[in-house]
Amino acid sequence: MIRIVDLYKSFKSQKVLDGVNLEIEDGKTTVIIGRSGGGKSVLLKHIIGLMKPDSGQILVDDVDIAKLDDRSLNEVRKKFGMLFQEGALFDSMNVAENVGFSLREHTKMKEEEIRVAVAEKLKAVGLTGIEEKMPSELSGGMRKRVALARAIAINPQIVLFDEPTTGLDPIMLEAINQLIIHTQKNFNLTCIVISHDVESIFKVGHKIAMLYDGKIIEYGTPEEIKKSPNPVLQQFLTGSIEGPIHIM
Repeated sequence: MIRIVDLYKSFKSQKVLDGVNLEIEDGKTTVIIGRSGGGKSVLLKHIIGLMKPDSGQILVDDVDIAKLDDRSLNEVRKKFGMLFQEGALFDSMNVAENVGFSLREHTKMKEEEIRVAVAEKLKAVGLTGIEEKMPSELSGGMRKRVALARAIAINPQIVLFDEPTTGLDPIMLEAINQLIIHTQKNFNLTCIVISHDVESIFKVGHKIAMLYDGKIIEYGTPEEIKKSPNPVLQQFLTGSIEGPIHIM
């Protein structure tokens, strides 16, 4: 469904993506790992078309979205849902309005149909009866769940997760991991997850890719990644600073 080919992106003299090649498998969860500031979020923004590359291709169903005009790009974006790091709910809207936002913007559904769809998606993420609550009344974990309900409201094929477990306590972190697993499976989604949490990486990922120095330096199943002799990867996974330190 998604292929990234020789992707380059610089900001002035800083080269962030330096020939990224990556294939995202259909109906699976791919986790992209790497140190802070290493370009993971920049890569994610290219995949959804929020940034244009200096060169290279982002192929979604064999269409290079880097070459699309705004109207065509907006059509492709309907295939995507996105869960931002902080949830990014609209503070002035209640839960029902947040979850139903994309349905009102991008479909011709009637209000009753939207109400039913919102209730279904909230139930899918383990929340019922909170439609009238405001984001300020919700815990951090509940906000993440509402944000996920909003991301899947329009029935996307692909969902992007930008650091979904950041700032959560261990119990809620595990709950979000399980939610990602079940949502991916129940809706047969193609998921791309950016994460620093090593335990989460191995729980949710079918495939794991490591971005380092602007390139994908390792890609494989969780077991393949665990067994990789790559010193940069192993330093990331173990947090070890023995021997030479690889600055990322």
